[in-house]
Amino acid sequence: MAEGYDRKKNAWLKYSESQRQELFALNEGYKDFISNCKTERECALEVIRMAREEGFVDLNSVDTLKPGDKVYYNNMDKAVALFVIGERPLEDGMKLLGAHIDSPRLDLKQVPLYEDTEMVLLDTHYYGGIKKYQWVTLPLALHGVVVKKDGTRITVVIGEDDSDPVVGITDLLVHLSAIQMEKKASQVINGEDLNVLFGSEPLAGVEKEAVKANILKLLQEKYGFEEDDFLSAELEVVPAGKARDFGLDRSMVMGYGQDDRVCAYTSAMALFEVSHPDRTTCCLLVDKEEIGSVGATGMQSVFFENAVAEIFDKLGCYSELKVRRALANSHMLSSDVSAAYDPNYPKVNEKKNCAYFGKGLVFNKYTGRAGKSGSNDANPEYIASIRQALEKHEVTYQTAELGRVDQGGGGTIAYIMAKYNMQVIDSGVAVLSMHAPWEITSKSDIYEAFCGYIAFLKEI
Repeated sequence: MAEGYDRKKNAWLKYSESQRQELFALNEGYKDFISNCKTERECALEVIRMAREEGFVDLNSVDTLKPGDKVYYNNMDKAVALFVIGERPLEDGMKLLGAHIDSPRLDLKQVPLYEDTEMVLLDTHYYGGIKKYQWVTLPLALHGVVVKKDGTRITVVIGEDDSDPVVGITDLLVHLSAIQMEKKASQVINGEDLNVLFGSEPLAGVEKEAVKANILKLLQEKYGFEEDDFLSAELEVVPAGKARDFGLDRSMVMGYGQDDRVCAYTSAMALFEVSHPDRTTCCLLVDKEEIGSVGATGMQSVFFENAVAEIFDKLGCYSELKVRRALANSHMLSSDVSAAYDPNYPKVNEKKNCAYFGKGLVFNKYTGRAGKSGSNDANPEYIASIRQALEKHEVTYQTAELGRVDQGGGGTIAYIMAKYNMQVIDSGVAVLSMHAPWEITSKSDIYEAFCGYIAFLKEI
């Protein structure tokens, strides 16, 4: 261990010039990733593109596998698992980095488009835990896909190019908001009032709903779909604009969707650094965590089990018992973000047991609410082995809880993976303004997460 390494000190104080350059380069790639990938589909497809550049191939395209092979498993373009096949038998277990790639947002309803007083709006239904009042008066963009009846899939992105218009949700002017200002924060803006203003110019020669007719004409001309095609669309309203350096010293990143794409990106990048591992390594990026990990692309689906079964089959040694053994013998970092200490709101945290900017990768032995309800509670033997691995590689790390006892709480995919009887602990990056349209992270913590994930894959 190098002289001067102290995992409790602010990580910025330990870097050499070459490490600083590596840190800033990693964060530039990260900013590009979250700027261009604002939906789970965009994230999954970009990770697959990156993986292909690193030599990964589609698991379904190969008949046999051997140690050192790199494969990916694409689940409906909304979840992906990357595997590097290890030297040891797969039933000895895997080393897993798991994160989610969905983020809080507004989804368009299936019948979203309507005209009111010669204005066209889009009806939305919010996704995940949000403070609804934070989403008004922001420049917003529209991302997603529209699938026509013949199966044609149309990609839609409106509001990201400098030449694009943006859309948004209006708010009541302060001069007329006396009643609104008396409401509780959760009621200042109601869910049904999160309607996106989409247009106001009528189409000449149309007498009824002329503004709506003009909007539909524009959608047909640019994207080639009509109103009924909204029925089979998946369109998401997200903040418009790129991730930016934050702070005069450029030590932080501000961007949308950092919960949990900051862990997804660093997990994938860490996996790309590992070749010919002793045990099979995997980066698992899933959908639907923000609403309970449900559905075919969430962690409660059996798609990951199916992927492991396929790998066994292509290794020529499939059995149900071996699949169960592989899962039970695995070790996992459930890579999800943690709440950073905010000096503006000190009372929600207990200072000895919360996460801080600059103190590195965060470990949560348990999450959950109240009496640890809904939690995975990691074993101390497992935590000890992780400590040893991190300190061997001089990774700065910290431990935390999600706020004071009885203050609130939350959960991750950890408890779902623990059902396989594998060893799991939550780890990730501290975030300020979590679940807000624009979140903030420390560049040093992002770098330490990347380094910590590499240490885990090499040593555990």
